[in-house]
Amino acid sequence: MVKTPIHLTFREYLEYDDGTDNCYELVDGKLVPMPPESRLNRVIAKLLGRHLESFVGIERIELHGLELAVPILAGMPLNRQPDLTVLRVEHLSLIDQLGKAAITLEMPPPLLVAEVVSPYRNHNDENYQRDYIDKGKQYQQRGISEYWIIDPQEQKVTVFLLVDGIYQATEFRGNQQIVSGTFPELKVTVARVLLAS
Repeated sequence: MVKTPIHLTFREYLEYDDGTDNCYELVDGKLVPMPPESRLNRVIAKLLGRHLESFVGIERIELHGLELAVPILAGMPLNRQPDLTVLRVEHLSLIDQLGKAAITLEMPPPLLVAEVVSPYRNHNDENYQRDYIDKGKQYQQRGISEYWIIDPQEQKVTVFLLVDGIYQATEFRGNQQIVSGTFPELKVTVARVLLAS
C-alpha cells in the first residue's frame, strides 16, 4: 500500500491509489474520506442523465466518478465529484489525454453539474450546507453556467444559472417543468426527476 504524502496537489491526488474503492475530497492537501453515495442519489442522477442523453449523447454524461477541480476556498475541498456532469465536446479528448476521469482547472468548465442532496435535519446540517452553499460558491467561481440541486427531501429542484458571474436561482416543484438555460428544449418535470424517491 502506498503511504499518503503530507500534502497532495490535484494532479498527485489523481494518481493516488490506496487500493480501495474509497472516495476522497482533497482539503488543504489532505485526503478526507467521503461517505458512499446512496442508492437513491445514484438512481435520481441516472434518471436525469437519461433525460439529457438525447441532447448530448451518453458519452458526455458522467455519473458520480468524475473528479472536478474547483477553486480553493478556505477550508473547502479543491475537488468535487458531482452526481451528474454534462461534458463539453472538447472534454472528451482532454480527459482521454489526461488518462483520468477528471476536469482540471486548465480545462473549460462543464456545461452543467447536478447534485442530489443527501438527507439533512435542518438548513444548518452539513449535507444541506455542502450542496446548497459550499458547492454553489465553488461552481459559481469555476464558471459552471448551470448548477442543479435536486432535493428529494423537499421535493424540489433548484436551477442556478450563471448571469454576469453570479448564480440566479429558480425553484421548481411537483409537476412544474424544469427550465434549463443550457437545454431550453428539455421537457421534464420535478416529479419525473424525483420518481425514484
